Amino acid sequence: MTILIIEDEAKLVDILKKALKGENYATDAALDGEEGLQKALKNNYGLIILDIMLPKRDGLSVAKELRARNIHTPILMLTARGTMEDKVAGLDIGADDYLIKPFGIDELFARVRAILRRRKTTDSDIWKVADLILDKKKHEVTRAGKVIALTPKEYRLLDTMVTHRDQAMSRRQLIENAWGPDFVEANNELNVHIRYLRRKIDSEGLKPLIHTVRGVGYIVKEA
Repeated sequence: MTILIIEDEAKLVDILKKALKGENYATDAALDGEEGLQKALKNNYGLIILDIMLPKRDGLSVAKELRARNIHTPILMLTARGTMEDKVAGLDIGADDYLIKPFGIDELFARVRAILRRRKTTDSDIWKVADLILDKKKHEVTRAGKVIALTPKEYRLLDTMVTHRDQAMSRRQLIENAWGPDFVEANNELNVHIRYLRRKIDSEGLKPLIHTVRGVGYIVKEA
């Protein structure tokens, strides 16, 4: 799991990175709100540690934008502010917990573990590749914020590839997941459905995410 740290104090970022690495968490970091927002929209993270007071874009604005775009990555907000109004504001826009500076590393780890326990089910329901989001609980697919209508077989094909993002899926694996283990292809059904799926997912002007792996099958990944 990778944790994104959005914090403008470089020294604190280094401390958090070292501490989290010691607990076997991978980390990524951004030193301002705008960079942090773009990283959170583009990549899959298990958790976001988000400071409120940030240059370019404050943490509350970042959290609000993520939730508006249906990004459900858990958020732990960090701030020097300690008033109840600030805490309520953060939680109301979708943050999962709130930690006031200065704080101890043990307390941070306790909050992280608690958030991940609470959000485990939700995390497994949301899958993201670039700006493509597959919500398994809602059975909904969006790209660039737009809902995409898929047939049941198209959805199952996409679900299989997104769940195994960056892994080449064989034609047989995809067929078995979409049609069942006993299905025998007679008219290039897989190719036809992949073509339809590409028209919807990789429409004109969008970066292609569905790629052909010659001699194997298909893969969903950022080029």
